[in-house]
Amino acid sequence: MSKKADFKELLEAGVHFGHMKRKWNPAMAPYIFDEQKGIHVIDLNKTIAHLEQACAAMKQIAKSGKKILFVATKKQAKQILADRVKAVNMPYVTERWTGGMLTNFSTTRKSIRKMASIDKMKTDGTWDTLNKRERLFKTRQREKLEKNFGSIAEMTRQPAAIFIVDVMKENIALKEAVRLNIPTFAMVDTNSDPKSVDFPIPSNDDATKSIAIILDHVTAAIKEGLEERKSSKAKQEADNKAQEEKKAAKKEEKVEEKEEKAAEKKEAKKETKKEEPKAEAKEEKKETAKKADKKEKETTDK
Repeated sequence: MSKKADFKELLEAGVHFGHMKRKWNPAMAPYIFDEQKGIHVIDLNKTIAHLEQACAAMKQIAKSGKKILFVATKKQAKQILADRVKAVNMPYVTERWTGGMLTNFSTTRKSIRKMASIDKMKTDGTWDTLNKRERLFKTRQREKLEKNFGSIAEMTRQPAAIFIVDVMKENIALKEAVRLNIPTFAMVDTNSDPKSVDFPIPSNDDATKSIAIILDHVTAAIKEGLEERKSSKAKQEADNKAQEEKKAAKKEEKVEEKEEKAAEKKEAKKETKKEEPKAEAKEEKKETAKKADKKEKETTDK
């Protein structure tokens, strides 16, 4: 089981620091503990409760074999998110969010296929037939596509859920997910609206330490879900194999039983054949004795 979020470590990471009072969103009132020097302080007990809830839900999604898309295009979150999400093999967006990435997913897939076709050119020899200008154009096109879609190249269908680091900055991504009824998970600061997110995690979405610690717990839960899926799959395979072996053993047993019966039948047939001449000889002897008796009787009568 993944490690439970600790109050002290969240406090040390500055997860409790919110925005200035004048920038707050009233919908965040239930998650605010206090106000100090004009800055709102987030209630970490509620952060822990919501983080655990989000982790449990994401673990189940990962266990079912579905993908969760991670989004963080702000400077301080980019690298942190990329490093952690790569480890659990989930798609992520750290560059500009392309409008319609989810709502117009077929176009997104076309762009990914275009990138794959350029790669194919380099392997099938087509690349060598292009002139210098065409090669330069294709190289630049490939680099641009890689930058925007490289991290979601393996996402063949719409994600089962989306995790956003800053809902204010990634509002287009959030709107697209809501429109498509995709479950949303997000770090929500005191200036955000938690009602727009299915699983809000009240936390500081600006500090690198805060982002890192929340992502650590989230990715740990996903990793656990993937491991459980792997072990259950292995167990199922082992059970299937055992059943197949059992069936094969039963089949073999039946074949052996059939062979044994056939051998017994053959043996019985042999015995019958052996006994037949003896029975014939006995019958012949009996017949001869009868004839002799008859002859003797006839002689006596005369």
